[in-house]
Amino acid sequence: MRAADVMTPDPVCISPDASIADAIRVMLERKFSGLPVVDARGSLVGIVTEGDLLRRTETGTQRKRPSWIEFLMGSGRLATEYVQTTGRKVNDVMTPQVRTVTEDAPLDEIVHLMERHQIKRVLVVRDGKLVGIVTRANLLHALASVAAETKPGPASDTSIRERLYAELKSQRWAPVGLINVVVRNGVVHLSGTLLDERQRGAIHVAAERIPGVKAIEDHLVWVDPVSGMVMPA
Repeated sequence: MRAADVMTPDPVCISPDASIADAIRVMLERKFSGLPVVDARGSLVGIVTEGDLLRRTETGTQRKRPSWIEFLMGSGRLATEYVQTTGRKVNDVMTPQVRTVTEDAPLDEIVHLMERHQIKRVLVVRDGKLVGIVTRANLLHALASVAAETKPGPASDTSIRERLYAELKSQRWAPVGLINVVVRNGVVHLSGTLLDERQRGAIHVAAERIPGVKAIEDHLVWVDPVSGMVMPA
């Protein structure tokens, strides 16, 4: 799936010249945690989020530091913080560095940006113009739609066993050579040895994903590689 498949098109925006009060009102009314900032020409110039409004003089939450730290910071940075905490326009508090993608960007690229930069939304642009926004909620809706389309169907014991082995062989964590899988009437019977107890849960998840699996009988034992102790399921 691509950004265009899940994004919210034509998102609500705000002007950099709008007041902070207007931005807060829109965010509260629409239950948004952030608003793209677009200038009069329609170009994306930034984003204003809840995080940009946390440190404000009105609420007494501006940063307070010892004078010697402020001396080391320098007047330039202090001036920037002053604008951020006391400015009255969106342009004063917005974040100008915006993470953007194109409409053709795959979802894994979007998720990577969210994780790497710890952000909740990625803006979608075309020729510098904002055309959409992908939020975490958009990704959840996409996941829900895919999950709804996946309907378990009848499967033979042989096909279940083959699919489970194929899945485990594709995973670097799976001790394929140490476990045995037998499937009877849709019930997966697991036996063999684990070298890490966490592998057990992952094997269960791999089996549960396969259509036709009714239950799992776990007879795997965990062998501590340090002490050699054997722990049953």
